[in-house]
Amino acid sequence: MIELSTLKDTHRKHITPKRVGRGIGSGKGKTCSRGTKGAKARSGYKRRWGQEGGQYPIFRKIPVRGFSRGRFQDNEFAINLGLLEAYFQAGDVVNLQALREKGILSNKENPIIKVLGNGKLTKKLILEVNAVSKSVEAKITEVKGEIRIIS
Repeated sequence: MIELSTLKDTHRKHITPKRVGRGIGSGKGKTCSRGTKGAKARSGYKRRWGQEGGQYPIFRKIPVRGFSRGRFQDNEFAINLGLLEAYFQAGDVVNLQALREKGILSNKENPIIKVLGNGKLTKKLILEVNAVSKSVEAKITEVKGEIRIIS
């Protein structure tokens, strides 16, 4: 019978803690591998991010300059025809809601959808998207599908 006292933690490797301060013969005696003096040698020391011990921290010396295009970047989602071929049946409407139902897009995203022409298309699909490439237009008209550009 399994008892609580017989259970073992097999997920983590057991590491014996370093025993310091056990005399000079142990190799970890006297200063206990902390060196001499300074904040790191004291008890109660805690490393703080950016703390440089009286010196002006480097992250405060570096100027905040530059440019990020994140504010101006379009939230665009590109999808290839090969993926549409795998997920959709003939006659299906491919739009934002359909992509969410299939699990291709998450509910949090609300992107501009662009269809790219990588892959083969054999099914007649109706695309309700924001943009398509020229190769997609050719492939959709070849299988007698329909493209509705939404804005």
